[in-house]
Amino acid sequence: MSDGDAAFVEAFDRGVRLRVKAVPGASRDVIAGPLGDRLKIRVSAPPEGGRANEAIRRLLADAFAVSKADVTLESGPASREKTFAISGDPSHLSATARTFA
Repeated sequence: MSDGDAAFVEAFDRGVRLRVKAVPGASRDVIAGPLGDRLKIRVSAPPEGGRANEAIRRLLADAFAVSKADVTLESGPASREKTFAISGDPSHLSATARTFA
């Protein structure tokens, strides 16, 4: 899915992919909303040692009501621009993603 209302999400056969703009070292963990074709996510964890990636993974698992094991970092481990995959029902996950748009 990339229909304009949530350009940061793409459905595939086993779930969805989210294009994320990570902001580590923030005052709190929050999904801030769309920023262009990315979903801006602020986390308090620092970027060292993958801690920010893990914090984003936990935040996405909670937001999409899936287990942490269902959220994987596909690309951008050392970049602020990342892609996460979330496994599950693509229709349900896409609908959840649209709530952040």
